[in-house]
Amino acid sequence: MASRRKGRILAFQALYSWEASRHGDMQKGNGQDAREHHLIPEDLLNFSWLEADKKAGLDDNISSFSRLLIVGTIENIKAIDSMIRSHLKNWDISRLNRVDLAILRMSTYTLMYQQDVAPSIAINEAIGISKEFGADESFRFVNGVLDSIQKTIHIPQGSGLCTEDIEAAGTYKRGTAVSPNKDDRIL
Repeated sequence: MASRRKGRILAFQALYSWEASRHGDMQKGNGQDAREHHLIPEDLLNFSWLEADKKAGLDDNISSFSRLLIVGTIENIKAIDSMIRSHLKNWDISRLNRVDLAILRMSTYTLMYQQDVAPSIAINEAIGISKEFGADESFRFVNGVLDSIQKTIHIPQGSGLCTEDIEAAGTYKRGTAVSPNKDDRIL
């Protein structure tokens, strides 16, 4: 599945760029609208940063998968960031470097919303991308956060937990958020 790996790398690069442009807009005083409306610049989805020869050689499956990850992550950014925040220990999301943040967001989107992707695949792909693009120890940090997230999302069968226990704990169930207040569910 090398094409999925390429799609994830493209999505990671787009999300990195999106975060950098949001940060720049916020410093200029323009970030509120972009952040609230989750605007997705067309150049992100057209992969405008790629060299012409690489862009021309892009397979439709790769670009479609990458666009799915980009759009899905940005459209669900509040829920994704909330999930990441809840699994950071003694660390604030605003202090994460942009590479780690983009990888965590993309992978958390996969863990939360892509039921057809095994959690181990999502985490292993994130680790690989982190080793390739992140700082020396980033992959360990990314692995720890994502492993914690997937343990929250995936309640093991036979654990003795029932739906009411999960709802009372406010634990996330893959594909839909479960909060203590049923009216606050994230779809």
